[in-house]
Amino acid sequence: MARIAYSLLLYLITPLIWLRLLWRGRRQPEYLANLGERYGFYRQPVPAKLIWVHAVSVGETRAAQPLIEGLQARWPEHRILLTGMTPTGRAAGLEVYGDKVIQAYLPYDYPGAVTRFLRHFSPAFGVLMETEIWPNLLNGAKRQGVPVVLANARLSVRSARGYGRLSGLVGPAFAALSGVAAQTRGDAERIVALGAKTVEVCGNLKFDVTPPADKIALGQAWRQEIGHRPVWLAASTREGEELLVLEAWRHVAIPNALLVLVPRHPQRFDEVAALLQQQGISVVRRSDGLPAPETQVWLGDSMGEMAAYFTLADLSFIGGSLLPLGGQNLIEAAACGCPVLVGPHTFNFLQATEDAIAAGAAQRVENPEMLGAVVERLLTGPAELAAMRTATGEFARAHQGAAGRMLTLIERWTGQAGH
Repeated sequence: MARIAYSLLLYLITPLIWLRLLWRGRRQPEYLANLGERYGFYRQPVPAKLIWVHAVSVGETRAAQPLIEGLQARWPEHRILLTGMTPTGRAAGLEVYGDKVIQAYLPYDYPGAVTRFLRHFSPAFGVLMETEIWPNLLNGAKRQGVPVVLANARLSVRSARGYGRLSGLVGPAFAALSGVAAQTRGDAERIVALGAKTVEVCGNLKFDVTPPADKIALGQAWRQEIGHRPVWLAASTREGEELLVLEAWRHVAIPNALLVLVPRHPQRFDEVAALLQQQGISVVRRSDGLPAPETQVWLGDSMGEMAAYFTLADLSFIGGSLLPLGGQNLIEAAACGCPVLVGPHTFNFLQATEDAIAAGAAQRVENPEMLGAVVERLLTGPAELAAMRTATGEFARAHQGAAGRMLTLIERWTGQAGH
């Protein structure tokens, strides 16, 4: 009954979904492309053997790389279908995988749409990245005999509480999964409590993602051009957070220090550029070239270059954590050997953050004033910064290996050994 009510609600709010698409399409016209796919209508030819991987957006698409490469190596006769929900995720898929995968949007969770999706592609099995729980999709996969695994699964205390209020709807969805590869023990316990039957802890796939060599080389080239100026990076900042970062920047009493500011969402690049100009700050955009010696802030208005920014920077602050937004993942920074600062709000990536702090790879700051003070202390204290950089590399290496563990479990849970 809960799933029927949920489906009826989806149909009732269809006009609101269209309005949201149109509104987003004004800022990103790509949202209005391939609309048929969002309702289960596809033009892509279907190979005889197919493995389906769903990665909702950019972060999950990039994190899936070691797993997708492992799936391709273990089942070379199968093509990979990579589904997502956003144009930026689709663009990231093209950048990372090229024509090695088939790409499409996963349809909205209408019963008819997911049935058309599953019948059109008829995958041998599916892998959902992180915590993508769609009741009609999982019910349809179970009815059609398509095993589905939840990989790299994470579930914060806050999200688990929200799911718990909908237990009649999400409980059967979690139970329909063939298995769950959780990032941490806490994630596993929360997912079991919501109804999943088979759950094992595997670690975080993002530790297995190797930063692209060309982006590392780009960051090193930037460093050479910029010279010996101290550089600190505010990465993946969210709405309302840039003002707080600028407040911290004003507390950094290092005359030639360069702040590299990279908003998380590309549709905000122009907005943040205007904010910096309103504040009377000397700013250069990445799209306009390298910062001049007198540039105070370099605005990273590019996609897919975060590894280059981490390579350039002496120190990074991970956004989404000064405001109660849950933070962003610090693993890419660690993989690039860049020491990390985080704010007080990291509930979305709590275990990885706490582990990084315990390893000496990261430090927590409570407010913008403290952020500025710690940035100044570390940029003027080479010994402490060097120790953090060493600890960051060791932390990243110590947590690798999740992809291999997940592949073994996927083979077992989907019954695909030897196929």
